[in-house]
Amino acid sequence: MPAPRVARDAWVILACAFVTFSVSAALLHAYTVYLVAFIDEFRWSRADTSLAYAVSQLVSGFSAPLVGMLVDRLGPRRMVLIGGALLIVGLVATAQISALWQLVVLYGVVMTLGANCLGLLVFVPLLSRLFERRRGMAISILQSGNGGARAVSAPAAQFAIDAIGWRTTLLVEAGMLAALILPLAAAFRRVGRAGAPAAPAAAAVSPSLLVTRPWTLIEAMRTPHFWLLFLVYLCTGLGSFFVSLHQLAFAVDQGFDPFYAAEVLGLGSLLAIVGVIATGILSDHIGREWSAILAYLISIVGVVCALFIDRPDQHLLLWLHACLFGITWGARGPAITAKTADLFAGPQLGAILGVITVGTGLGSAIGSWGAGWIFDVSGSYRLAFALSIVSYAIGCVAFWALRRPPARRRA
Repeated sequence: MPAPRVARDAWVILACAFVTFSVSAALLHAYTVYLVAFIDEFRWSRADTSLAYAVSQLVSGFSAPLVGMLVDRLGPRRMVLIGGALLIVGLVATAQISALWQLVVLYGVVMTLGANCLGLLVFVPLLSRLFERRRGMAISILQSGNGGARAVSAPAAQFAIDAIGWRTTLLVEAGMLAALILPLAAAFRRVGRAGAPAAPAAAAVSPSLLVTRPWTLIEAMRTPHFWLLFLVYLCTGLGSFFVSLHQLAFAVDQGFDPFYAAEVLGLGSLLAIVGVIATGILSDHIGREWSAILAYLISIVGVVCALFIDRPDQHLLLWLHACLFGITWGARGPAITAKTADLFAGPQLGAILGVITVGTGLGSAIGSWGAGWIFDVSGSYRLAFALSIVSYAIGCVAFWALRRPPARRRA
């Protein structure tokens, strides 16, 4: 296959992956708005209302190895169909809930499994092979869909809930997804046929892929680098979710109008598209470590801004928090994921990423539920936000320790 055709097919695969991931991320991120609606209607505590999201993060992390194996067997088209079906069922059923356990099962398990089937683990190994020389850039473009989806989903969901109620909004989301899922799956079927030869062709012009013996999961787990990456994923999940799930509730507690706060936080999240792509490209030029540490530091400043908010007239601090935290939402992802691919390249990269991603699930679950529990005990999110800063700082140190490649036994 001619080189221009190979390059074009690689970009088509990236575009399809971006759209698919963005759709699933938008549906899951809308929970931050639904959390406020659930508290108003059911009078659940903050910790109880956060439970479904915490379970979601655990399921996301612990199901990652399974998703990694399934995509190797089934391919992206079937994964898109399975994931879309699970999300549609979850949305329709959630619109009928009357008890907390139902929300935990439907959102925490069913919808999360569906989103995982449309997520990064399905696409990152393929993109890492197709864009070996620009791996950071390709992964950053894919992951930028997370920030864009988060930016759009919060204000859109808040507007819809105010207009038609949260139950009807869920049904509308299910209908929109049903209209999108078949065209997305069909696109992957066509891309799959056209793009299948692309990986070998790319490998043919990338000698490094041929001379480096690929890593196995067991071999990777015997290195300290694997566990440092696990710690980085864990701390990043903690730092992000001690804050993100409860941002809107925190702003409303300080006296800000819910729709205004959702709009500000949503616009801040929109900057994640720029932040993710910028750090991904930077990671290809200045190194994964420096780009990730820069993103950590900006996030820390954003959380500090939130700690100083105590009145509803402090609009500048709210905007600074939204923009600084938002622009780095997911911005460490391309550097961390690309670093994993740099260190542990090979056909088992999906499985390696899947196991390491368990750290993200644990950190995100503990952070999202822990922030709600801290509020219920203390009446404030400020300790949770301080723990976010500590987690990010530990993540910086752990990532810096990865700058030298791991030693390995010769075959």
